[in-house]
Order: sequence, then C-alpha cells, then structure tokens
Amino acid sequence: MSVEFLLTSLVVVLIPGTGVIYTVSSSIGGGRRRGLIAAVGCTLGIVPHMLAAMLGLSGVMQAGSAVFEVVRWAGVAYLVYMGFSMIREAGAMPLEDGNAPVDSVGSIVWRGILLNVLNPKLTLFFFAFLPQFLDASPGLLDPALIWLGGVFMLMTLAVFAVYALASAAARDLILSAPMVRRWVERALGAVLIAFAARLALTDR
Repeated sequence: MSVEFLLTSLVVVLIPGTGVIYTVSSSIGGGRRRGLIAAVGCTLGIVPHMLAAMLGLSGVMQAGSAVFEVVRWAGVAYLVYMGFSMIREAGAMPLEDGNAPVDSVGSIVWRGILLNVLNPKLTLFFFAFLPQFLDASPGLLDPALIWLGGVFMLMTLAVFAVYALASAAARDLILSAPMVRRWVERALGAVLIAFAARLALTDR
C-alpha cells in the first residue's frame, strides 16, 4: 500500500460531503450515538461500489454511461428530498432524554447507506482512482482490492466518527438556543440541496 494512496484517500474522506453533512446533522439532532450510527451507515454504503469494482463493471459504471447517469440523478433526487426534509423539520425533532435517537437504528443506517450508494463520486473513486494501485484488473474477491477498499472504509468510519463526536460536543450549545438549532438544521439541509445542484450540473 503506497503513501500516495493513503494520503489521497484521506483527503477524499476529510473533505465534507453529503455523508459528513448527514452524520453532523444526526449528531446535532439525536446526540453522539445517533451520529456514530449514521457514520456506520455511510461507511456501509461504500460496499456496493467495491462489489461493483470486483465484478468488473467498469464499462457500465464509467462516467457518462447510462447506469452512471441513473445513479447520478437518483442521487440528486435523494439529496433534494433529504435537504428539504431537514429544512421543513428544522427544530421540530423531538428530544427525549437528550441522547436517545428518535429514529430506529435501522432507519438511520439505511439513510446513510443510500446516501453513499447513490454517490457517483465513490463510483469514480473505485473505477478510476483505486485501480491505479492494483497490479491487474480487479476480479471477484480480489485480495488487493478488498484490502485497499477495506482501508478506505476504515478511514471513512474513523473520520466520520470524529465529525460525529465533535458535533455531539457542540450539541448542547446549539440546543440551548432553539433559534440557533433551527437555523443550523436549515443550513445543513440547504447544503445538501447545494450538493444536489452541483451533482446535477456536473457532466463528469
């Protein structure tokens, strides 16, 4: 495993994207546990991209292909839905004991999985960037691909967990002022819609 792969992967993970926004909003709305669960969901959303790479679907998943476009526009629609939902429900989420997430673990994880399954940037990562560090075209159960993909998933989980914990630490301050909470949640929803717009306007 090269230093170049580690550094580039770390940069990709550190840059705030839809998964980070979802994790942060989950921590603010439901506390540390909810944020960490969201981080796990986003990490699991990487698995389908890795499986697609193992199955050699680079031809049908490359940028500009019909399948890629379906994923891209499904991602746009889901981000818009999530963003408007956050804006509409800003400040309305009931808070129970201050830490317990209102939604079930399954629903929190499922949203995180969907966000990353419908993230075409991850598709490009596994089909354009990661193969540069493999000796040959990846195949089913390719050990090198599994290893590099596993490292990327661990980095994602670790970084997202830090975002979750940091957001949870600031939660009490945000929740102490209902107006601040509403505007923070609206801002996070607006960011998701902005990501959707950028994704819709990006040809490659």
